[in-house]
Amino acid sequence: MVRFQNVGMRYGMGPEVLRDVSFELPPGSFHFLTGPSGAGKSTLLKLLYLAERPTRGMISLLGEDPTLLPRRRLPVLRRRIGVVFQDFRLLPHLTALENVALPLRIAGGREEEIVAHVRELLTWVGLGDRMEARPPTLSGGEQQRVAIARAVIGRPSLLLADEPTGNVDAEMGLRLLRLFVELNKLGTTVLVATHDRALIRSAERPVLRLDHGELSRPGREAA
Repeated sequence: MVRFQNVGMRYGMGPEVLRDVSFELPPGSFHFLTGPSGAGKSTLLKLLYLAERPTRGMISLLGEDPTLLPRRRLPVLRRRIGVVFQDFRLLPHLTALENVALPLRIAGGREEEIVAHVRELLTWVGLGDRMEARPPTLSGGEQQRVAIARAVIGRPSLLLADEPTGNVDAEMGLRLLRLFVELNKLGTTVLVATHDRALIRSAERPVLRLDHGELSRPGREAA
């Protein structure tokens, strides 16, 4: 599903942000990504959702080498990747329902099925009474849940989540984690970047640790 081989990344003439990063995410796997601030987690995620290209090394993503793909083919590959951004990136002029429905509408789904599916998912994440609200009127936690619903609505092949529980309470955090686990059971490969050690321990999944741009061997969070 995902393979990095000796990947290095630097911005301009600065020092390398990632150094010789090598790992694999097998199809249908679930991993956490953790490490201190400035370790390179955001850069690694950018490489995975095709916002950046590596300075060196090889990447295989969903059976493709994104460094060799022409730019016109990148949107097709991106549509197979669901991303939960830390800053939400919701469209402010659309309602919560419309934001979540957008990926399905772009894919050409039937409108009645789209609305029914979106309503069910928004209700599940506790936003049944906020579907017609627009992002500026939603709290940070509510926007986070809309962003997560938008990322998972199309059952992506690969789901990337950057601090997905940072704006919600512990109970809702575990509920959202169960959503990721259920999606994973359906075959989606999941990578969650988080500092939440309690969340990591509760899931008992392999952990990738970045420190100063270098990746440690996968392990599990100690209880």
